[in-house]
Amino acid sequence: MKLLIFGASGATGQALVSAALANGHAVTAFVRTPGKLALSHENLTVIVGDVADQQAVERAVAGHEAVFSCLGVGVPLKHDPAVVAGIGFIIAAMQKCGPARLIYLSFLGVRDSRRQLGPLLGGVIVPLVLHREVADHEAKENLIVQSGLDWTIVRPPKLTNGAAAGQFRHGNGIRAVSLLPTLARADVAAFMLGQINDTTYSRMAVAILR
Repeated sequence: MKLLIFGASGATGQALVSAALANGHAVTAFVRTPGKLALSHENLTVIVGDVADQQAVERAVAGHEAVFSCLGVGVPLKHDPAVVAGIGFIIAAMQKCGPARLIYLSFLGVRDSRRQLGPLLGGVIVPLVLHREVADHEAKENLIVQSGLDWTIVRPPKLTNGAAAGQFRHGNGIRAVSLLPTLARADVAAFMLGQINDTTYSRMAVAILR
């Protein structure tokens, strides 16, 4: 399939690009800083642009079969209105010229899923430290839910750069079993990629935990 990945130069974005290429997909990586994308492949196309540029986003979306967002904030722990606006531009472009399938990387700390993180991360760290980033995720999720697209929102805990374990849980009733739950980006990438044609979580937000 022809896949478009926004935020492809970030750590999770690169894991997703690598996984998609390994599975034989044609991948377009939308990046603001191409030097951060330490990947090359015959099936990889790199588009340099800014998600805050509506026309650039629309040009990138056209012709793809599924869209992924691994967009993060520009400055950790801060609001990033440009990225929130960018999600709106992605949605508008998809509504105009397709495709319908959108898979968005969020965080297990958003909305009702916060309780699944446990008392330390969900009850203390998220509301006191991560509240700005969570608020941005909630704003972006609102746009996605109201879009009419065929979306899936993926909510992992804190991400790590470790090797994929290949074993994780997913669903809406699962809870963390450790005080500070983590999950490898490679596992999250594999799960996100598996959602392309899987309708289990169509128009749903899903938690993913070890």
